[in-house]
Amino acid sequence: MSINARALVIFLAIGLVAGWLAGLIVGGSGGLFGSLLKGVIGAFVGGYLFAALNINLGIKNTIVTQIITATVGAIVVVLAARLIAGA
Repeated sequence: MSINARALVIFLAIGLVAGWLAGLIVGGSGGLFGSLLKGVIGAFVGGYLFAALNINLGIKNTIVTQIITATVGAIVVVLAARLIAGA
């Protein structure tokens, strides 16, 4: 497996875990694909928000930091989608 393929697999795994955690926290389902989609979009949103607000978690483990960032972003995405949908 090349470096790019490995990075993609890790990114998707982080997105899947983050989407699943966001689903546990704010509720909702969507199965495997829904969790993956929430987590991947949440990774971008969380990364943008944390950078814009200059938030540094201070955790030495990069994977844990990325999962937390993506989970926060996924929660924001789910709540924003509910607000837009009026649910």
